[in-house]
Amino acid sequence: MIKRKATADIKKWLREKHKKCLVIQGARQTGKTFTVENFANENYEELLEINFKESPSAKEIFSGDLTVETMLMAMRFRFPDKKIIPGKTLIFLDEIQECEEAITSLKFWAIDNHFDVIASGSLLGIDYKRASSYPVGYVDYYKMQGVDFEEFLWANGIGEEMISGVRQYIEDKKALPEAVNTQMMMYFRQYIAVGGMPEAVQKYLDTKDFREVDTVQKNLLQGYLYDIAHYANAEEKVKAEKCYLTLARQLLDKENHKFQYKEVEHGGRAQKYYSSIEWLLRADIIHLSRLVTNITFDLDDYAKDDFFRAYTTDLSLLMAMKDFSLKKHIVENTLSGNTKGGIYECAIADALHKKGYSLYFYKNETNKKEIDVIIQKDGEVVPIEIKSGNSKASSLSSLLKNKNDIKLAYKFIDGNIGVSDEGILTLPLYAISFI
Repeated sequence: MIKRKATADIKKWLREKHKKCLVIQGARQTGKTFTVENFANENYEELLEINFKESPSAKEIFSGDLTVETMLMAMRFRFPDKKIIPGKTLIFLDEIQECEEAITSLKFWAIDNHFDVIASGSLLGIDYKRASSYPVGYVDYYKMQGVDFEEFLWANGIGEEMISGVRQYIEDKKALPEAVNTQMMMYFRQYIAVGGMPEAVQKYLDTKDFREVDTVQKNLLQGYLYDIAHYANAEEKVKAEKCYLTLARQLLDKENHKFQYKEVEHGGRAQKYYSSIEWLLRADIIHLSRLVTNITFDLDDYAKDDFFRAYTTDLSLLMAMKDFSLKKHIVENTLSGNTKGGIYECAIADALHKKGYSLYFYKNETNKKEIDVIIQKDGEVVPIEIKSGNSKASSLSSLLKNKNDIKLAYKFIDGNIGVSDEGILTLPLYAISFI
């Protein structure tokens, strides 16, 4: 069983909740249902789980009056073996996006405040012209992502003591012992090849066979393509799928990772495909990094919506878009050229997305200066360069010389910890998970 950080976060909600239900959102197959079921097993005597996609007829529970008394009566008739006792039963409404009345009911569960209610759902199936909304003021939200690198380490038997030791070296800005750094890079390459989708991670843990993992990844990708076909409107289905399936080529096969519509279709233009990108983004199937024209807080003021890089929401799906041999090259560290740089950029972007950051990048065609990734933290701009080796971060160095307001900059490399004369903190790629 994969230990997830979300379990502790949900426990925190339980301790601190004030008449609110918890809504867990996230892309499909990121472990939402499993995490809630595991949480219920550890903290309640009973779990009442209703999956609206699996049991559409359960919508009848919410088809009449939405008083807690009426809903409880309907639940007891449908689930006669359940006691449904306040404080001892967790009510779990899964795939809640399939039942608008159940979403509305969260307000009345919260007002009643006798039962703990968790809802889970994706952003699929929502009519964006008439979007279903959760009752404001009556729910807390939690975004569920795939397994991150630290969780992957836990699953592989790496304990907190070793991870804390790595964190301390990073904090002290001291080079790690080479044996430790090499081992951590080995795990990080494995993680990139497997990705963070729980099913893929579990298959790797069970078999240590990357071909088995590859089969799981491709099945997950097919599931995502099915969702696009099932939920996107008729106008967007084919276009959205075409856009999605070009992501690996856009990110790994070209030197310029900016999303280009001509890669989707010869002569493709934003006028035809931008609405499909917007659908994929709203459905939580991709996330974006936007070009900024100035590296100054607030970056949103300088971001261009029509120039962006598009990433899969998890590395497992990116891997599924490429041939099995890519995983072999990643694990054996035999990548080269654009692919190597692209893979590492995707890994850093994936880690930052899972931490909840909005991503930006900078590129100046005139002076050829480029910053791979930029984030904002505590009102400060933090520029990041990613190197497949340990070459000089010239764009980052130039930026720091000309921007006195930037206090922190990172260079992530396939190497060890160090600090440059310009004040750039150099870190091994895997350290993105620990800063």
